[in-house]
Amino acid sequence: MTAALAFAGAAMLINVMPGLDTLLVVRTSVAQGRKGGLAATLGILTGCVAWGLTTAIGLTALLTASHVAYDTLRICGAAYLVYLGATALWRSRKPAEEPTEQLIAPTGHWAAFRAGMGTNLLNPKAGVFYMSLIPQFIPDGAPTFSTTLLFTAIDLVELAVWYWLLAGAASALSERIRRPAFRRRMEQVTGVAFFAFAANVLADRP
Repeated sequence: MTAALAFAGAAMLINVMPGLDTLLVVRTSVAQGRKGGLAATLGILTGCVAWGLTTAIGLTALLTASHVAYDTLRICGAAYLVYLGATALWRSRKPAEEPTEQLIAPTGHWAAFRAGMGTNLLNPKAGVFYMSLIPQFIPDGAPTFSTTLLFTAIDLVELAVWYWLLAGAASALSERIRRPAFRRRMEQVTGVAFFAFAANVLADRP
């Protein structure tokens, strides 16, 4: 119990720090409302489940042991972020007088889910996070597999609550500020941010 509480505290501090997943949830919530943001959240959580399971069976160690595996995932992840950034900037080119719902064309909740899962699974730092953080909190003598799954579940609950709050706040803000210019600027900012995250992923080394 002590180890679980310690891990929950450390994970919470990391989870609330602004990052790629946070940006994606906020941007999707502004564009598609709370349901869109929650769909992106579900995709992110699905990616976290996959990373947690691979950590439990020891596969994430390959990311640091194999430069080829790490670099392949890193390049694919950066390319996907560039695609998301280019898409956001392209949408922001629509004239400001167009209706808001046409300015940022909703791509559907399934697309939001795919984006959330893709940005998480193609980010090698997510795998390194699970591989490096969880083992530090596993008590001596505790079963590694089940304890890793327990800590993964704790992280998932924290992320779900945090992103649920973010999705609600972002969608509420979007409802209050209905001006197309605001949403155009939001797409521009997130597009540039996606490019910045892509550059950061490319510059990263295991």
